Amino acid sequence: MFELHHLSALEQGEWLRRGEVRPRELVEHYLERIERLNPRVGALTVVEAERALARADELERLGARSAPLWGIPLADKELVRRSGQRTTFGSRLLSEHVPTESDELVEHLDAAGAISLGATAAPEFGLPSYTESRVAPPARTPYDLGRGAGGSSGGAAAAVAAGLLPFAPGSDGGGSIRIPAAACGLVGLKPSRGRVPAGSGLEHLAGLVVAGPIARTVA
Repeated sequence: MFELHHLSALEQGEWLRRGEVRPRELVEHYLERIERLNPRVGALTVVEAERALARADELERLGARSAPLWGIPLADKELVRRSGQRTTFGSRLLSEHVPTESDELVEHLDAAGAISLGATAAPEFGLPSYTESRVAPPARTPYDLGRGAGGSSGGAAAAVAAGLLPFAPGSDGGGSIRIPAAACGLVGLKPSRGRVPAGSGLEHLAGLVVAGPIARTVA
């Protein structure tokens, strides 16, 4: 039986622009899947349902459908700050940290019309090549729940592979996009340094870590 998450991110964008699906409808679809499946895969550590639905309604009211990511749901990697959203960087030291400002990457994604549903799991400060931390359950590949999703963007990859998001931003210094993409049967791209703003949460590895996408298809 066909469901909305069977469409690629590109196809979902086309449906949104044609009015075949509304932003709220798409957000509700993914929130339902997250509620049902996320406890098993450990993909998202923060879910901001009310905020996401309000954002979907706002986008539809404004109607700027030409924005490249208009109405597309995603989630921030938990190493990237979004104002008002708990951001732990995978560390117990920051388990209750709520930033008051957003990183540049978040601002760019918002300007492109995306809708954040929350945050995806990352290991402490993004350093290990697996996604296990003391603040959340481990991220697992949905194809075999006995195996990890890789890291450090393991939560992002697990979410995309499980159909909890159409695509997700990750970050990569030594394989943190490419390893989880491989572990979860996805496409992951580490762009050239300086191409995409990584965000201040990654300043400890400035010049090495870059932000990039994880998706089901190259398109």
